[in-house]
Amino acid sequence: MHEAPAANDVNPADGPLYSRFLQRLHRRYADVLPLLPPGEPNRDSLIAAYAALQARGLDTSAALRVLRQLTLERLAQLDCTRQAALEVVTHGMTWLAEVTLDIAWQQVMADLDVLHGVPTKSDGQRAEMWIIGMGKLGARELNVSSDIDLIYVYDQDGETLGNSEGRNKVSCQDYFTRAVKRMYALIGDTTEHGFVFRVDLALRPNGNSGPSVVSLDALEEYLQVQGREWERFAWMKSRVVAPRSAVLNGSAQALRGVVLPFVFRRYLDYNVFESLRTLHQQIRDHAAKRSAGHPERANDVKLSRGGIREIEFTVQLLQVVRGGQFPELRTRPTLDALQRVAKAGLMPQATADALAAAYVFLRQVEHRIQYLDDQQTHVLPTRDDDLVWIARTLGYSGSCTFLSDLDAHREVVAQEFDTLLGGDRECKGCNGKNGQREPTELDDMAGIFSGRIGERLAQWPANPRVQALRDDARGRLMRLLQRTAQWLQNGRVSEEAVLRMVDWIEPLLRRESYLALMLERPSVHERLLRLLGAAKWPARYLLQHPGVIDELAGGNLFVSRFDAAEFEAELQARRQALQRTGEDDEESLLNLLRRAHHAEQFRTLARDVEGVLTVEQVADDLSALADAVLRVTARWCWDRLKARHREEPAIAIIGYGKLGGKELGYGSDLDIVFVYDDEDERAQEIYAAYVRKMINWMTVKTADGDLYEIDTALRPNGNSGLLVTRFEAYADYQQQRGSNTAWTWEHQAMTRARFVMGLPALAARFDAVRCAVISAPRDAASLKAEIVAMRERVRQGHPVKADRFDVKHSPGAMVDAEFAVQYLVLLHTAAHPKLADNVGNIALLIRAEEVGLLPLGMGQAAANAYREMRRVQHRARLNEEPTDVLMEALATERDAVLAVWQFVMQ
Repeated sequence: MHEAPAANDVNPADGPLYSRFLQRLHRRYADVLPLLPPGEPNRDSLIAAYAALQARGLDTSAALRVLRQLTLERLAQLDCTRQAALEVVTHGMTWLAEVTLDIAWQQVMADLDVLHGVPTKSDGQRAEMWIIGMGKLGARELNVSSDIDLIYVYDQDGETLGNSEGRNKVSCQDYFTRAVKRMYALIGDTTEHGFVFRVDLALRPNGNSGPSVVSLDALEEYLQVQGREWERFAWMKSRVVAPRSAVLNGSAQALRGVVLPFVFRRYLDYNVFESLRTLHQQIRDHAAKRSAGHPERANDVKLSRGGIREIEFTVQLLQVVRGGQFPELRTRPTLDALQRVAKAGLMPQATADALAAAYVFLRQVEHRIQYLDDQQTHVLPTRDDDLVWIARTLGYSGSCTFLSDLDAHREVVAQEFDTLLGGDRECKGCNGKNGQREPTELDDMAGIFSGRIGERLAQWPANPRVQALRDDARGRLMRLLQRTAQWLQNGRVSEEAVLRMVDWIEPLLRRESYLALMLERPSVHERLLRLLGAAKWPARYLLQHPGVIDELAGGNLFVSRFDAAEFEAELQARRQALQRTGEDDEESLLNLLRRAHHAEQFRTLARDVEGVLTVEQVADDLSALADAVLRVTARWCWDRLKARHREEPAIAIIGYGKLGGKELGYGSDLDIVFVYDDEDERAQEIYAAYVRKMINWMTVKTADGDLYEIDTALRPNGNSGLLVTRFEAYADYQQQRGSNTAWTWEHQAMTRARFVMGLPALAARFDAVRCAVISAPRDAASLKAEIVAMRERVRQGHPVKADRFDVKHSPGAMVDAEFAVQYLVLLHTAAHPKLADNVGNIALLIRAEEVGLLPLGMGQAAANAYREMRRVQHRARLNEEPTDVLMEALATERDAVLAVWQFVMQ
């Protein structure tokens, strides 16, 4: 029942004092309201007000309760006159909670120390207790009539020292249990001044049946053994809020090592969809029961359809699913999390902005509902004048427009929530309602498929991995296979794709999240099948790196290309997120690099097999990815090098071969040479250690695989030379200065070399050396003889059957085109500078024709032939097939390349 308006009740147009709560507050506390310093409430102003209240003779209990009244009055005045953003209100209430808990804890601890002595650990140090704020308190999002969800944890078991007489010793568990009871009395009991906060301990281990306080070891055991999916959402926002000393001295960080592995799993975790869907349904059912017979309660801005809770669930679900792999998503405040999931590509920016606007609006409405009578409610009032007051304090002239906007915001929220948690909506007929019997056992499922697929699935019931599945996972698997069978029957996917999916999923059955992902995201399931049906290599890659499957859920996967700047910025953001939580150890960074690399390579692979990219574009993107990985690895390794002697390393990485020519394929090695330009007397030693560290970071196999194989054989003097070379020595070697100089085949390699990364000043110097090398005067006959001899050695090392044509090594194949181009570049660049550019064999063949080194049409024909051979090679490797074809299959292309070889080299 609403309190009847007093005779002096004001008109809704008159502002905050329309609130019946504020009217009561002003009548009782008018003399102490000025004790809260002007402006937005914060820690300092609240502590000052508390001290002033105590100076008036109020004890701790009374002073804390009156402090709450002062805080609410200030926030209501600022909020309802639109002088405060939402975060001013939520942060103000959070400061109140933190200050209150800290003051109360100091009081309780002092009292108990007198009675029982100091609680002491085995090392003689004082045992500490942490007050953990959950939910909105942990996220600094408290509303103005919120209860506070707390969990009390102490760091280690032990015993108190006893009172001044050495008596009344109790265990740390008993000491802190008594402390919790006293804390509640100081904060939660209702007195003549009301209460400070309602305290809820239901989120503690084992809920209301568990102890009120637990040790850190007990908490860790509970989370590992009994922790439920919905508790992960609760713990995601957890934060030590008191005592203040534990926050400042860093001891509270010990809690993160227990909580983070529980909340954020290492692998993508779509199992949480079903648990969150169940939890949300329970909340809706509870709300429906509350509103039964009370239709006004259905208009709940928090719990009803499209309410605050659905925004929170939407963003928390995306955080929990991906937060293990993407630490930058680990943030507590809802508005911040919305922007982070959008930046990570998990939600369109427009959607995040719309949900953020709805969240701010709904929270502001929630606060006004609570200002009316200081009641913990989220239900819109039914009195017309109350609605008018809420509308006007939000800037509306009346309630009609306000209610219309409220409905619009809630509809946006509800639609996005239903889209995210709608589940298996696309699998129509997968529930047995299409006239087919819904299978209950896997042997029934095998009967749905005929031929090879049925034979394969018939083996599954005896498979230990299948037998070990939980009932819910088995149900997911059967529904997934039934959807697959439907798609196979209507021609949507191929039999080969289904067979490869079966082979792919069998070893991953214990990772139930992959089943959940495909079931929750039919588009991912279909994209996966198309990818597997296109070639064999994607299936192998997915088996090695199953987590990359989540990349198929991206809405812009096929309309974007690799962006190196974005890739590096995201990695840096993830590293900074790990640094904030103290997780940036070497192993974590190695795995972070690997997961990011695997995800980007898989995106390129998906675009490739879908025909979105040409062969040249695939090579460009894979080469740009390698460059970016090298840059990030170089920065991070230098940061962690103990012997570093300057802010930035004076080093450069020179790329050769496919990396140098920007023609990388999947799984290509990186041919690189390291050079430095540093006068420090320890430079050789420092950079050698640095390069070894970089190579180790790139090649070592961790739980998430490796990055690239590194080949440094093209450095001066090959494998017998120094791992990293002074730039002057490198330049002398390449430019034939001194007794130790490069061979012709090394100059051939230089035609495809490029500066990949490093000290900017070295880029121009390398380009000058490269230009000098490839434009140096040469004897045509000697150069031709050496290149022909090298070509013959390569051919002998790669024999081909007489009736087959290998697209790389046969006469008239790609190597002939490459060697011919290298000959033209080394012999004619001085006269034709256009040949100096490292633009790839196709472009150089065309340029050679343009400058008159090849007859009209010959260069273009060879360029087209080379492109087609690359395409055939690329497809063969994707399908793990030999790169040779019938002789007549590429006869035109073979003749075009042979024409160039014969014209140039004979």
